[in-house]
Amino acid sequence: MKRASLHDRIRQDIEAQIMSGAWEAGHRIPPEHQIMADYGCSRMTVSKAIATLVERGLVERRKRAGSFVAAPTVHRAALNIPDIAAEIEGQGYLHSLDIRACMAREAHEQELILLDMQSGDILAITCLHYADGKPFALEERLINLGMVPAARQMDFSCESPGRWLLRHVPWTDAEHRITAVMATDEQAAQLDLPAGSACLSIERWTWRTAERITYVRQIYPGGHALTARFIA
Repeated sequence: MKRASLHDRIRQDIEAQIMSGAWEAGHRIPPEHQIMADYGCSRMTVSKAIATLVERGLVERRKRAGSFVAAPTVHRAALNIPDIAAEIEGQGYLHSLDIRACMAREAHEQELILLDMQSGDILAITCLHYADGKPFALEERLINLGMVPAARQMDFSCESPGRWLLRHVPWTDAEHRITAVMATDEQAAQLDLPAGSACLSIERWTWRTAERITYVRQIYPGGHALTARFIA
């Protein structure tokens, strides 16, 4: 196997700190002279590693201040990315989560299409959100492990996948697709609904620059309301 170049190793080490959540948005990256000393390399090598992270949307350079972990950017006219747990708790209910399936594996053909991948591993998660013990939403999520390797080790029974991603994984773009659907027999059974019940389906993709991070489909019983805020 070809050994990674030094600037790639520096980039990977910094990226790992960001993607694990150890360095959150706004965290100051160690100054270049410190990284040079830590890795025994030239300023050009460090600058190349930082430049790659800037291109990927993970780091921003501030004149005379240094380099910082970049905050996510959102389009002005868009739905917020919801945290289902916070939504439930905001309504005064107790949130609980049942992980029905969680498996790291090679992506199937349709999953490659959804994540715009040529090949690679994903984490496939199915979970059910409850509000005061009653089914609230069924979530089916795919996480690109090439972009978010830390997800492989996460215990999502302690923190929901959506909340963990929002808190720890920087993204630059998101797309929603909202449709009215008839629940399949399996979906209806998990949501404790009659087969064929009307439901709301929200599909969402998030990117970091050109790379897709995750795809999720959330199924809500009919009557669920969405709120969008538009800023001039």
